[in-house]
Amino acid sequence: MRKRPQAASAVPPPSATEPAHEEIKTVNNFHLRSAQRSGFVWTVLLALFMYSSWGVYYYQYDSMPPPLSSEQAGKRGFSEIAAMEHVKALTQLGPHPVGSDALDRAVQFCSLSPLNEVYKLHVTDMMCHSLTFFSPQYVLAEAENIKKTAHWEVDVEVDFFYAKSGANRLVSGIFKGRTLIYSDLNHVIVRFTPKYASEAAENAILVSSHIDTVFAAEGAGDCSSCVAVMLELARATSQWAHGFKNALIFLFNTGEEEGLNGAHSFITQHPWSTTIRMAIDLEAMGIGGKSSIFQAGPDPWAIETFASVAKYPSGQIIAQDFFSSGAITSSTDFQIYKEIAGLSGLDFAYTDRSAVYHTKNDKLDLLKSGSLQHLGENMLAFLLQSASSSHLPGSNAVEEEGKTDHESAVFFDILGTYMILYRQRFGNMLHNSVIMQSLLIWAASLVMGGYAAVVSLTLSCLSAILMWVFSISFSVLIAFILPQISSSPVPYVASPWLVVGLFAAPAFLGALTGQHLGYIILKTYLAKVYSKRKQLSPDIQAELIKLEAERWLFKAGFVQWFILLVMGNYYKIGSSYLALVWLAPPAFAYGLLEATLTPARLPRPLKLATLLMGLAIPILISAGNFIRLAVTVVAILVRIDGNPGGTPEWLGSVIVAVVISIFICLTLVYLLSYIHLSGAKRPIVLATCVLFSLSLILVLSGTVPPFTEDTSRAVNVVHVVDATGKFGAKPEPSSYIALFSSTPGKLTKEVEQMKEGFICGQDKVVDFVTLSMEYGCLTYDDTEGGWSQSDIPTIHANDESKVDERITQVSIDTKDSVRWSLAINAEEIEDFTFKDDSGELVPRDKKSSMDGWFIIQYSGGKNAPTKFDLNLFWVKNSTRSSQNVDGKSKEEHLLLKLRTDFDRLTPRAENVLSKLPSWCSLFGKSTSPQTLSFLNSLPVNY
Repeated sequence: MRKRPQAASAVPPPSATEPAHEEIKTVNNFHLRSAQRSGFVWTVLLALFMYSSWGVYYYQYDSMPPPLSSEQAGKRGFSEIAAMEHVKALTQLGPHPVGSDALDRAVQFCSLSPLNEVYKLHVTDMMCHSLTFFSPQYVLAEAENIKKTAHWEVDVEVDFFYAKSGANRLVSGIFKGRTLIYSDLNHVIVRFTPKYASEAAENAILVSSHIDTVFAAEGAGDCSSCVAVMLELARATSQWAHGFKNALIFLFNTGEEEGLNGAHSFITQHPWSTTIRMAIDLEAMGIGGKSSIFQAGPDPWAIETFASVAKYPSGQIIAQDFFSSGAITSSTDFQIYKEIAGLSGLDFAYTDRSAVYHTKNDKLDLLKSGSLQHLGENMLAFLLQSASSSHLPGSNAVEEEGKTDHESAVFFDILGTYMILYRQRFGNMLHNSVIMQSLLIWAASLVMGGYAAVVSLTLSCLSAILMWVFSISFSVLIAFILPQISSSPVPYVASPWLVVGLFAAPAFLGALTGQHLGYIILKTYLAKVYSKRKQLSPDIQAELIKLEAERWLFKAGFVQWFILLVMGNYYKIGSSYLALVWLAPPAFAYGLLEATLTPARLPRPLKLATLLMGLAIPILISAGNFIRLAVTVVAILVRIDGNPGGTPEWLGSVIVAVVISIFICLTLVYLLSYIHLSGAKRPIVLATCVLFSLSLILVLSGTVPPFTEDTSRAVNVVHVVDATGKFGAKPEPSSYIALFSSTPGKLTKEVEQMKEGFICGQDKVVDFVTLSMEYGCLTYDDTEGGWSQSDIPTIHANDESKVDERITQVSIDTKDSVRWSLAINAEEIEDFTFKDDSGELVPRDKKSSMDGWFIIQYSGGKNAPTKFDLNLFWVKNSTRSSQNVDGKSKEEHLLLKLRTDFDRLTPRAENVLSKLPSWCSLFGKSTSPQTLSFLNSLPVNY
């Protein structure tokens, strides 16, 4: 019987003498031909990764909807063109902080008769006299116009609310440990209710923003853009409100910039505040762009509703996690609504061009087209849905409903088009499931692989650790060197793309170096393992070792993200979804496209499809957020130094370097594992070095300046009248101009250009109560004009009471200043009370201190009181004596420190400001001194 001929085989059968050798050799001939990857393919792949990441960022954050005119939007739609007219009107007022005079700007605005005709404003001389009064008056006039044109079935109530004195003490955020006192604030409040549903008034949705600006900015972004959006929203919703089941309240407050005082006064003093069920806050930490949700909850109802109806949903829980962690030192009115009133809701913010925040460059010219349309359309859809709902959260959502972390929402948008949202409880279940499955898979793999697999896994993790160490080290080293060789410690602020060459390039080289070192160590161990396989030739062994080492490096990325997922899940961090995204898709692609390895099978080259499939979803979901976060960190460096000169010059660059290194190590761990078998290693390393060199040359040559007119260095010019330590004697204050900066770096270039006789150094420390000028420049030339002795505040200590405890009564007269800061020595004083003409504002209770001082910050309108009574309760066994205390003289050992501010330019200060370089801008915040400040104090031994 004849045998059936066998089919041809791609792998010849082994000979009788060597049953397996020929098969292995044939298989390995394939490996030998394919082990080396094309350098061109790898270069294209790396370029594709970078281009895709930038494309995701652009589409997610830079693509804007087209602005609509009033005709295009219709009577019930949102028009950016109409809203922009409000921004123009408010920014033409110039800076308008609480309590400021700003007479020139107010007169200029009032003289614009065409503008008055457009807005039908009846401007009187009294209105023109006060910018602070005039800003609410403009909004009030617009609110009255909306009332006239509202739907006939809508009841519109407009209230010009005067807030009396109050005290605001927060337990978290940037104002933690401070007592914020306010007086004489004006707000405009508009309420919409359907005429034939009176019960709707008892369930209201609050939409809030602030009219006031800091003294240094006209406030196009922060927050005239928010006020303009609210006015246009109010106009549009006034045509829909007849069908509402809930009321809508629009709060245009003042006093936010000085400590969230406007929101606090409304919540604690206005009768409508008891009807609020949900709060929406509109803010800006830059100017324009997409207004994204960066805080939501605690009840998830608001964010769930927004996600379901928003046309251009934008929001990231990663921003909420960073904000709540304190990494971003700022606060918004939403903190008042959440902490004081117990409300749930949403907090929106513009974040484009964050470097212009609170500077002169927060101006209309930089407001990106489409920004108002984006926020307006999202908010209009959300308000219409929410106001028509029967299921608003409770008035005390935090306490009454007992919300827990498990019921909070995890949310993130994809390309600004779709929003993914789920409860934290579901997230925990999903994360726990992935963690358990990962542990089972790894355990099974290690058991099957035996001791060699355990060691290989350990060494692959070592490669990941080395990658982190070298990446951060290389980048941080440049950050340390940069301030020594460049004109500015942060020469990339005006051109953030420079950080790609200055820090990302070294970080990339470091990551590649560290992983390659781990790769060599892993290969050395695998060589010992493969040396026991006598049937393999040395050449074949060498190729197999490379392939297996590559696979272990790829799997090290799983371990890295697995650890982050476990930590995030344990601490219930909402952003831990990123770890899931970077773990699951690459692991799925690996399991789907790569054969499961067993001791009986040989490793093969990783497929390019595995990488492409594994990284597609992670890049889509997170690339834009990582780039956005890096850009924001760079922008924040403009104002990083809270005590000017007190922060090392290298700190800002080190922070940027570490952030960029972390992002590179997190996102490139899979990609870098492919490079070790690529012929493109040398070209890529060379290209990276060239990129770094070119960036460094641009910086050192001054071709790219560190600051520009549109991205300015934050500085303060203050005329200081210092009467510190002169209590009880004839005042002989010293007067000088102080120049300092919240942006790292010396002021040598600025001083040289101004030629105003400044002397700079770290030996000229000035204590501004809420901050300390550790490095700055002073000039005493011609500083006696523009102020008088009668402006100097007085502190008078009355007789003490010593019945049961020592109590000192202190009278304070701030003269005409309605913005001041007071520090009380917490080492000597246990507690205090504070009152003005209206009564006691701060009772005696346990108060928290900051760095050994109780801090009071006061701000108010023009009619705010200027005389106050302070009762000090001394600690038992006080150190008060006539001797030196801790090496300080009794004049230096102070009981009280007081700074009073005036938004007034003296001739000398005006001259300095006129010569301030174009790349500099005054910087304002609640703790910043204004352009004229008086210092006084009370020694412990008064």
